[in-house]
Amino acid sequence: MIVELLDSFFGCKHSHYSFPISVRPSSRRNTAAKLTGTYVACLDCGKEFPYDWQEMKVIDSPAEQRQYVASLAHRAAA
Repeated sequence: MIVELLDSFFGCKHSHYSFPISVRPSSRRNTAAKLTGTYVACLDCGKEFPYDWQEMKVIDSPAEQRQYVASLAHRAAA
């Protein structure tokens, strides 16, 4: 908990990202690529985030991840 508090005050702002990297379907995926199959990495700290090619945006919060999964379910039901 203390680490999260310090990170919120002094941590990385994740303002510089790599180009989106798509992972092949047959290869092993890291945790960031499990959601969308594509991820970006913060060039300052190295943290990886899922990336949505359709919306062309980084999915960085858990709320956005839930919203992305819900939109996929809605598309599949239609």
